[in-house]
Amino acid sequence: MSTNDLTELTLAEARDGLRGKAFSAREIAQAHIDAVAQARALNAYLIETPERALAMAEVADAKIAKGEARPLEGLPLGIKDLFCTHDVPTTAGSKILEGFRPHYESTVSHNLWRDGAVMLGKLNLDEFAMGSSNETSAYGPVVSPWRRRDSETPLVPGGSSGGSAAAVAARLCLGATATDTGGSIRQPAAFTGTVGIKPTYGRCSRWGIVAFASSLDQAGPITRTVRDAAIMLTAMAGHDPKDTTSVDLPVPAYEAAVGRGVKGLTIGIPKEYRVDGMPAEIERLWQQGAEWLRAAGAKVVEVSLPHTRYALPAYYIVAPAEASSNLARYDGVRYGLRVPAKDIVGMYEQTRAAGFGREVKRRIMIGTYVLSAGYYDAYYVRAQKIRTLIKRDFETVYADGVDAILTPATPSAAFGIGEKQNADPVEMYLNDVFTVTVNMAGLPGIAVPAGLDAQGLPLGLQLIGRPFDEETLFAAGHVIEEAAGRVALPRAWWR
Repeated sequence: MSTNDLTELTLAEARDGLRGKAFSAREIAQAHIDAVAQARALNAYLIETPERALAMAEVADAKIAKGEARPLEGLPLGIKDLFCTHDVPTTAGSKILEGFRPHYESTVSHNLWRDGAVMLGKLNLDEFAMGSSNETSAYGPVVSPWRRRDSETPLVPGGSSGGSAAAVAARLCLGATATDTGGSIRQPAAFTGTVGIKPTYGRCSRWGIVAFASSLDQAGPITRTVRDAAIMLTAMAGHDPKDTTSVDLPVPAYEAAVGRGVKGLTIGIPKEYRVDGMPAEIERLWQQGAEWLRAAGAKVVEVSLPHTRYALPAYYIVAPAEASSNLARYDGVRYGLRVPAKDIVGMYEQTRAAGFGREVKRRIMIGTYVLSAGYYDAYYVRAQKIRTLIKRDFETVYADGVDAILTPATPSAAFGIGEKQNADPVEMYLNDVFTVTVNMAGLPGIAVPAGLDAQGLPLGLQLIGRPFDEETLFAAGHVIEEAAGRVALPRAWWR
């Protein structure tokens, strides 16, 4: 098998090939290291760790030889640079963390290494995960491996997990970790023809992940297939006593749910998700998705989530408020960037002015404003009340016997780099219109590739599940994946 062929494998195929000794962990690691080196034009990786990858692959080969293979033995993965990795720089896509090398490992990445996975490096992202296009990274935007038909315009991969989605779509890793605060796993997955699942809040530990909005953030995988996402999430999830929001529930055998089908399930179609100006091709895809599920034996019903229209404004109060609190720790005192000044207040000001980018400053200012005396009740408290109503909408629908909800993943296909940068910031925020409700309610959501738009770009569908019922999402997502046919990933024009 040629090295190019090794990077074309799915995670499941690579796992089975390694166990069957069709190739070695070292060979598949080297194939991916070479692919990463040839794809620097995409700017997906901020930090490459080839020596570490080969050392981990050697250990994996020894384990396989002894018949002691762990669940992810020898599988090369990329890690979003929001996960702290022991003695490997962690930047969060920001200049303010320049030179920061954690002395600890995030629980999620620790779980992956415990299960035998191999680390290829750290992936680019919107600064502090604040963005929907990966254009706010202090280290430059990620370029999507996709292009519009007959066009060379560079496109965004979505955000904030743009490096993760681009790397998976460009065959620069078999799977990648990602995080989702308002759609940052599902939106880039939809833009790049990959699968992304945001699990239920509390399913994966947040310990060692650089915080954006603590009540919304959740880690999950981006992969090329639904089965691969199930395999990765099984390793990533689990109770962690170091994270008080981590739920002490057993992790199901997610992969077993993949072929389960949807016979007898009820799938809801929320009427409030038909937004003004939604492209006809998104509407058609949504109807097609409902037909696929119906044909597989599911009952499809219309449901109402009446508070959906308040979700985006409420989200953009809650998330910046929590961000302004979380980002107060970056002051130049203990780690990261320090800009000297004549006194400590001056040092704080100069360090933050130089270290934070425009979008991060915007959200800190919004957050500080809504938490300030006189505005706290008018904005933050009211947004939290709306959040409760959004959660109740979902609870009512699920109490009526609905097993999962089908919606579009994004309001459009990927756009060009720079196309929305000078627009009203709200236009960029509208990319999250279908995804933020899931974070506000703490529910699981999966984005699955379902087709291409008129310009040949991927479009995704989203399934939203009951709390801690990721299994139904894997079962229903697999039905859509099978019906739509695997998206052929873009040819490697960047080599």
